Amino acid sequence: MGDYTNMSGYYDLIMTSGYYDYEKIVDHILDDNDFSSVLEIGCGTGLILEELVQRSPNVQITGVDLTPSMLSIATNRLQKFSNISLSQQNVTQFDMQKQYDLAFSYGGVWYFVIDGENEPFMVSHIADHAANVSGIQHLARHVNSGGKLMLGIQGPHHDYASPISNGMIYSQKIKPTDHGFIKDYYLADGDKVLMSQTIHYRTYSFAEALDLLGSVGFTYQADSHRMNGSRKFLEFNKA
Repeated sequence: MGDYTNMSGYYDLIMTSGYYDYEKIVDHILDDNDFSSVLEIGCGTGLILEELVQRSPNVQITGVDLTPSMLSIATNRLQKFSNISLSQQNVTQFDMQKQYDLAFSYGGVWYFVIDGENEPFMVSHIADHAANVSGIQHLARHVNSGGKLMLGIQGPHHDYASPISNGMIYSQKIKPTDHGFIKDYYLADGDKVLMSQTIHYRTYSFAEALDLLGSVGFTYQADSHRMNGSRKFLEFNKA
């Protein structure tokens, strides 16, 4: 599973320089959803949860992540909110001893990529197939019957370099593999490389993803799919 230790110290700077729109992400989490408990898989430094808790102060919120340095930042950010708990967990074997009305991941562990009119495909931060199966099984055990899973939608991955808010250059390079791709992340200040991080991803066709999720009771909610980019998540109902 992807470990973001090298990136953690710069993560907030990169993500809040226009990489994600956190208000819109939370808009879609809250849209037409009625829940009293929520689990974020791959919560990172807590940027989504910070937006969510301020708008849902009565919801019990849990965030899990693999990387201790990311969780340390999230803990400092969210410690004033009594309805949030954070835990270091590997999703391939985690057990929170409870179930949730809603679980979501936005670029955290699993998400979908939509490229124009092409069929969506699922991307996983877990490179090994058997580990993905285990992770999805463990995730399903944490969602109530009648609950919901929301997996984020992103655009296609490609090589690029772009300045962020402080003028540093964030860049990424993509290398295809037999079952996915490798992404190299960089942050540079002039000629000095401040951060580099390499993550191995696995990809699944839409049919493969539906089969994988369906095997543990998640049914795709077809009207959650908006090809025009207006939606932030694909949604799945739990049997």
